[in-house]
Amino acid sequence: MMGYTVTQHNFTVDVRTLHGCTKQVSPCSGIGPFSISKFLNKYNHEAQYGLQWKGDVNSKRNVCVLQRKGFQRSVCIDRVDEVNVDEWSIDNDEMGIEKKSGEEINKKKTRTSFILNVEGRFVGNSEETNNDILRKFCSRGRLIDASRLIEVMARQNQIPYFPSCTNLIRGLVKIDRLDKAAKILKIMIMSGGVPDIITYNMMVGGLCKRGQLRSAIDLVEDMSLTGCPPDVITYNAIIRCMFTFGNFDQAIAFWKDQLRKGCPPYIVTYTVLIELVCKHCGTMRAVEVLDDMVVEGCYPDIITYNSLINFTCRHNMLEDTALIIHNLLSHGLKPNAITYNTILHSLCSRGCWDEVDEIFTIMNETSESPTVVTYNILINGLCKFGLLDRAINFFTQMISQNCSPDIITYNTLLGALCREGMIDQGLELLHLLCGTSRSPGLITYNTVIDGLAKQGCMEKAMGLYGQMVENGIIPDEITHRSLVGGFCGVNLVEEAVLILKEMQKRGHPVRNISYKFVIHGLCRNKRVDVAIQVLEMMISNRCMPDGAIYSTIIEGVAAAGMTKEADELHQKLIEWNILSEEVMC
Repeated sequence: MMGYTVTQHNFTVDVRTLHGCTKQVSPCSGIGPFSISKFLNKYNHEAQYGLQWKGDVNSKRNVCVLQRKGFQRSVCIDRVDEVNVDEWSIDNDEMGIEKKSGEEINKKKTRTSFILNVEGRFVGNSEETNNDILRKFCSRGRLIDASRLIEVMARQNQIPYFPSCTNLIRGLVKIDRLDKAAKILKIMIMSGGVPDIITYNMMVGGLCKRGQLRSAIDLVEDMSLTGCPPDVITYNAIIRCMFTFGNFDQAIAFWKDQLRKGCPPYIVTYTVLIELVCKHCGTMRAVEVLDDMVVEGCYPDIITYNSLINFTCRHNMLEDTALIIHNLLSHGLKPNAITYNTILHSLCSRGCWDEVDEIFTIMNETSESPTVVTYNILINGLCKFGLLDRAINFFTQMISQNCSPDIITYNTLLGALCREGMIDQGLELLHLLCGTSRSPGLITYNTVIDGLAKQGCMEKAMGLYGQMVENGIIPDEITHRSLVGGFCGVNLVEEAVLILKEMQKRGHPVRNISYKFVIHGLCRNKRVDVAIQVLEMMISNRCMPDGAIYSTIIEGVAAAGMTKEADELHQKLIEWNILSEEVMC
């Protein structure tokens, strides 16, 4: 009898020890021996664009010829006629057989007889008939039955329908039955089928997820032998898995080995590897690997470097950023707009304005002119630090440089102006926006309406509200919440009630605090009747009033001269355990 096993093998590689790289980095300028602006400035004035990669790139590489290894790794066929008793008995209900419990030893013969009977249903069938049954099993989601049938067909020297095998393998991987998926994969290959790259990648991904790295590597090595070489996704999964389990040396050696065997130097996989080395082993080690890979014919491009720069900038490793830029320039590559924008974003978020000015000046002197993204980074950073005058200067500059601001530029400046209470300037900027090809959006209107409402300019706020509706922009709960707060702030509470009703009509959620402000304002104005209507609206919207709201209404009733009614309401609420015994002020 035969079955299939996933075998484990030892995997040893001789590589150099990985080095860590630990630094203390100052947050702004004076970032150590490698100044970012220094290198960029040097690059700009000395025109180092023509430098080429160094190293013996013309040396011959030993390309290993892949030899067929008999499939004794990864997923191996050991025996062809073994039947797992428990597997066959799992779906007895589907097969129309009642499964009984107890006395397992005494029933061994019975179960074996049952298995033979089940097999007998397929043994006498022709290959075509069994393939028809296989297709039906797969279409009905009976994956275990389908896999058993394929095993029976293999023992009968019948070739299973390959599309069914592919779908079955994918389905088994999805339900984490990798053992059975491996059996079907092997039968398919031995029958002359070639699984596609998606199926292989699902298998490799499943094995990596389980931590069965050795089996995943063996499967990758066997892929080319079956006519389906690994792709970027395959290699990425293996390398990520190695780093997940701390096998940093193995990951680097694995990629080198694949390159020597003729694997295309996929830049995406290479970038993933370098990024992971930088994350786990430090920038120094990542730069070493960069140079090592050149010898293997794998050259980094600007995307690789930008990935490293982005990582170091996000982690405030500015010294390491400078080191990467130095390596980039020394090998003849040119920083692009993404390179500059990444560095500027990092410096702006830390308030390093002197460095920002230097980088921006260098960028203007190169062929990589500042883009709208560049200006948005600068304007947003300055606004966050309250440097609104400088932000407006950059806004003016970008227009003079024929770099059209986008909606993000306008929204960023409008938000800053409104926060600073510069409403008139905000309205001027909104008017300027309306005169361009850019149309104000919901966020734009909400920003300005909220700013007007907080300043108590409710007439202008409602005018803007009407304008946005005319322009086909539907107000949301944020719009209405701002208006409610604004009306309550200037004691126009009944207008706030109208906004609440509009919110209820549109199905917008209303916060308890909004109801509370409106009810309090109405009671203060002795409009208890309207306050009670708002309370009913609140309850109908499944918002539970708290004791403070009920106390406000009771006080409003008392202030309206209905002291007796206020006392009665107070007592009722105490009886209903809504309010506790307390003296009303």
